[in-house]
Amino acid sequence: MKIPLLNNLDLAQMAGQVASAPGFPHFHINNFLETSFANEIHDAFPSFAEAAKMGKLFSAVNEKRKIQVTDSSKFPSPIYRLHQLLASDAFVGAMSEMMAIPGLIADPALNGGGIHETNSGGHLDVHVDFNYNEELKLYRRVNILIYFNKDWRAEYGGYLDLWDKNVENCLGVFAPAFNSAVGFATSEISWHGVTPVTCPVEKMRKSFAVYYYTKEPPPDWDGIKHSTLFKARPSEHWKGKVAMPAEQLVRSAKNSVHSAKQAVKKFLKDMS
Repeated sequence: MKIPLLNNLDLAQMAGQVASAPGFPHFHINNFLETSFANEIHDAFPSFAEAAKMGKLFSAVNEKRKIQVTDSSKFPSPIYRLHQLLASDAFVGAMSEMMAIPGLIADPALNGGGIHETNSGGHLDVHVDFNYNEELKLYRRVNILIYFNKDWRAEYGGYLDLWDKNVENCLGVFAPAFNSAVGFATSEISWHGVTPVTCPVEKMRKSFAVYYYTKEPPPDWDGIKHSTLFKARPSEHWKGKVAMPAEQLVRSAKNSVHSAKQAVKKFLKDMS
């Protein structure tokens, strides 16, 4: 199948790769975009400092030194064209066929997606993603991640790792290599993360992420909506036993304070 700016997709071959993938449906594609277009995107990526002014910087235990830019009005032109390509009817239809999920829908607001940049010292712990988009009233079903890192070395880390449902066995590890893409079905068992990034500060780990949804819940939907859920890797004993529980306590306390403030505001408003 030929889609402008994209290298040819053999949908039957990709569907077979997805169906036979271990653990949960996923795929890996090299030379995803036309090379000239991929180079334009690579050259258009903002520096870490520039991206920090455009988006959100994460500095929590589970997600550190990562910047996320979701506002497409701030994208340089080549990256905006990538956004349009991945949201196009032709590509979304191809994703539906590859993943065997009818009726996929793109998110124009790129909630949680868009430009992702992680600098040296950053990481993203193993997690499953939020499963429902409250703004769109849609169910999250598929992720695709495209990488724009040239001459990326193994010692730089930043690999995407996929895990089994109990986060005991690694299903696959993928380098964030230039013009490669990884996609997978998001579910309650699609555990994945990014290993610690140790590249030179000026290098950065650069990617673009898009998530797709459906109007109907997945077949195994249990009716429980949740935000991102994290787990420690088997080797991360201290993080699993101490750091993550502490982070969760702090987060719960902040949520409780926020809820209390909202309740007081509502009460005062009702009394006025």
